[in-house]
Amino acid sequence: MNDSSPEVKESGRSGNSPQPDLTTAVPIYDHSLDERKFDYASKTIIPYLNKQSSEFRELSLLRKKGWENPKGDVYFRAQRRNADQSSEKNDIHFYNLMKKIGEELHQSSNAFKIHSRHQGGPTILDTCMAPGGFLETALKLNPHSRAVAFSLPASCGGHKIRLPRAFQVDVRHLDVTMLAADMGVNNVPQDHPDAHNFLPQQLGHGEAFDLVICDGQVLRTHLRAPYREKVEARRLTATQLALGLQHLRNGGTMVVLLHKLEAWNTANLIWQFTRFASVKLIKPKTGHAKRSSFYLVAKDIQNNHPEAVRNILKWKKIWQLATFGPEAEFRKEILDDCLRVDDFIANFGPRLVELGREIWKVQADALAKAPFIK
Repeated sequence: MNDSSPEVKESGRSGNSPQPDLTTAVPIYDHSLDERKFDYASKTIIPYLNKQSSEFRELSLLRKKGWENPKGDVYFRAQRRNADQSSEKNDIHFYNLMKKIGEELHQSSNAFKIHSRHQGGPTILDTCMAPGGFLETALKLNPHSRAVAFSLPASCGGHKIRLPRAFQVDVRHLDVTMLAADMGVNNVPQDHPDAHNFLPQQLGHGEAFDLVICDGQVLRTHLRAPYREKVEARRLTATQLALGLQHLRNGGTMVVLLHKLEAWNTANLIWQFTRFASVKLIKPKTGHAKRSSFYLVAKDIQNNHPEAVRNILKWKKIWQLATFGPEAEFRKEILDDCLRVDDFIANFGPRLVELGREIWKVQADALAKAPFIK
């Protein structure tokens, strides 16, 4: 479910935080929380971008052409099928692809080079490692570094690890969305559908990393409990961001895979990061050009900043509500941010246009040459 891979289909810690009330183990079957719930935010951001950005306008027209052409469905269906079929050939191709993406990403942003000189040497946390292309790139650039890497077991539907074994890499085969203790929950209701699947603490109090990689995605090949289907993407994102930011050494770097810059959740997340970090958006042409995916590279992160602390607590709360309920509180937590969209446009709109210009241009240029557009 939660290993890294490029998107294959366009589609639409604070350690001492108080324990949540988990007296009920009723799972969430969320049939209502979809894009319609974000209508107000979307109907505000998208018209603004259409008015302010020629790159976004061009991309919107090309996307519309793609949606109207059945060949587009055939193209992306074939890519999904290939991504889901594990074979020696596919696994090696995917690993090499991720290395190329990592190299291109680093050339554009110097994302993976660690300049910290603290005792013990550079440290890396990869929250969703397999197949290991990004981590290999980071290790080569930081030869004396040590890493902790989480990776969904292949037996659960995760990608096969291709990174050569190395003494400085501590690989832990686990589902990061099951890290209850790390996310602030130590008492799990026994009647919860995943009661026996939650995991003990993995990252120690005060354990810190110079570089955190958060590029996991929900995998179609991952078998999971039914209650998770509608909320799995949020559980995965919240876990990676909360633990990554909490355990980042002050002044460190995070590399985060995102999708659809114009989507409210994505744009708002970037806005939050700009309050406590230096932010750059990179869209590698390798593996991502036709898709909405791109990377947030956040440097010089001040994770003791009040806004950083607030977001860590918020992401943990989202994970807790998505995992244990109640559904109404989960929905409220998600939707409350939508009420701030006017403030977002006024304070961050021009910066969003500036940050997105190259992202939209790269995708528009690639789509213009796609066989299902011509």
